[in-house]
Amino acid sequence: MSDTPDDSAQIAPPEPARTGPDVIAAYLKTLPATPGVYRMLDAAGDVIYVGKARSLKARVSNYVRLGGHTNRIARMIAATASMEFVSVRTEAEALLLEANLIKRFRPRFNVLMRDDKSFPYILISDDGRPAQVLKHRGARNRKGTYFGPFASAGAVTRTITMLQRAFLLRTCSDSVYDARTRPCLLFQIKRCSAPCTGEINREDYDRLVEEAIRFLNGESQNVRKLYQELMQDASERLDFETAAAYRNRLWALAHVTADQAINPDGVEEADVFAAHQDAGQNCIQVFFFRTGQNWGNRAYYPKADRSLSAADVLDSFIAQFYDDKPVPRLILLSHEIPNRELLAEALTTKAERKVEIRVPSRGTKSSLVEHALSNAREAPGRKLAESSSQSKLLEGVKDRFGLERIPRRIEVFDNSHISGTNAVGTMIVAGAEGFVKGQYRKFNIKAEGTTPGDDYAMMREVLTRRFKRIAIAEPADASAPLTSIEAEPEDADEDTPALTDALPDRPDLVLIDGGAGQLAIACEVFADLGIAGIALIGVAKGPDRDAGREHFHIPGRDQSIMLEAKDPVLYFVQRLRDEAHRFAIGTHRAKRSKALAANPLDDIDGIGPTRKRALLKHFGSAKAVSRASVADLTTVAGISADTAQRIYDFFHDRAG
Repeated sequence: MSDTPDDSAQIAPPEPARTGPDVIAAYLKTLPATPGVYRMLDAAGDVIYVGKARSLKARVSNYVRLGGHTNRIARMIAATASMEFVSVRTEAEALLLEANLIKRFRPRFNVLMRDDKSFPYILISDDGRPAQVLKHRGARNRKGTYFGPFASAGAVTRTITMLQRAFLLRTCSDSVYDARTRPCLLFQIKRCSAPCTGEINREDYDRLVEEAIRFLNGESQNVRKLYQELMQDASERLDFETAAAYRNRLWALAHVTADQAINPDGVEEADVFAAHQDAGQNCIQVFFFRTGQNWGNRAYYPKADRSLSAADVLDSFIAQFYDDKPVPRLILLSHEIPNRELLAEALTTKAERKVEIRVPSRGTKSSLVEHALSNAREAPGRKLAESSSQSKLLEGVKDRFGLERIPRRIEVFDNSHISGTNAVGTMIVAGAEGFVKGQYRKFNIKAEGTTPGDDYAMMREVLTRRFKRIAIAEPADASAPLTSIEAEPEDADEDTPALTDALPDRPDLVLIDGGAGQLAIACEVFADLGIAGIALIGVAKGPDRDAGREHFHIPGRDQSIMLEAKDPVLYFVQRLRDEAHRFAIGTHRAKRSKALAANPLDDIDGIGPTRKRALLKHFGSAKAVSRASVADLTTVAGISADTAQRIYDFFHDRAG
């Protein structure tokens, strides 16, 4: 008998990963009865649910028992292939960690925040120069006084404009301030007191800054009374020009306070949350009140299972909302939530001061909640109307350009450079709800073979880098299904409607800013990568670059096409192209500014901030340093002969 293995013997396929209650039960033997957070993972290793527990052992044992689960929980248990656990000291800590992990992993069975942009603040700087008032986002590491959060950048801009009218504070950057030799236009139109050129002395300007801070801190009545007294005093002294200036400030203050819409008595600092459910959609409206003033509102549409109540959605939403945001002293809710006391304890720990969470039933606070709830009821209708209009435009795009289906994701590509320098490529994304700015991308042109200023080569590099990922991630098959960023689980209930607002990872339509040449490059890239099933259109400017006379180049057509001058689809495509231009130019300018700010002295070994300052102070500029001899360099404090030689060699080796 031969020892040779039988080639006809078939290798048994690997057994599918075990999932379900039995897998979960195996963890019970080692779980402690202490607070913690658990993660449920599917067979692919993806986190499908994050939960917290006062007792990990008790909570996990609930998943093992048969029956009594909702459809959502039953599906979740059936999909669980493994679990991970983190023990913490208190349940409040578990709540905060749970919110952090949900935002990190975005599990499909949790309530998910879809919009998590940072909120803007107003900053009044305090760094030695006369104070500047400006909009601020991100880490608060600049010295000064911060006011916020505001619901939107528009709300900040309007408030800063009113502060300019009322208090004449400067808004220019420090570099502009330092370079001024005469007052700018803002001084001429009475929006700034021009401390840059000494039109107002420092003491009087600081007094204006103090009054503005008092106003933003809620002392509007005191500031108004002060200006009334000053106006009256100036009038009695027959100084009518000064009296008119104070009168104008009073008008501006009246406009600011009238613009706040709601200024509730007795509510200095609070966030108001109101939740509304309709046809399976959740809307949470958040109002911000600071210093007794309404600083705007924002609507959120969290993704949640249809089986969850508005209170359950609100409960999970608030914990995630404050994961990376400052917490006010008071939080007002439209619904009683299951973890209200625990959430208050957790937020108190996070804020390091007492935080109250209330569900008011009468009085001013109840009126605020009712107002927020009314907005929560109306917001989905407005959103639906806007998306309906957008849907008609997308349908028009399909009809005008002969696409096989209505595009759910459109990507627009553009390049920007000046004579080939600081070249960048950009991609913007649009869908059924408009621009999706969180998915915009920029591409620094870095291929060695790309000639500076070669737009075709730049477009080839950008498209190759973008679509190589798709080519790797999926087979080159036009019929391959589009993957969704927030796809519903495959075993969703049959009565669950299609998730029409889910944005695919793969575009249905790609717009190239350029004519037939740019389009040919795109077609070559798609052919090389094996990309199919994505429509390509080149958008070329019309004669004399006239908007409205664009030519559209489509693969397979000998002649370009044009749309009617008043066609809404034409306006829509123009808006897409203009947004791509805006993003490309803005990205290029940011890169160019960064390059201009770079100093060659930073690249020399052994030259730190102290020596750099000494060199610049002595010679005046980096260019002057590059021309200096070794002997001249050694005359600078802190520059030894070896260091001077190193500096000299750096510039002259580069020049050679």
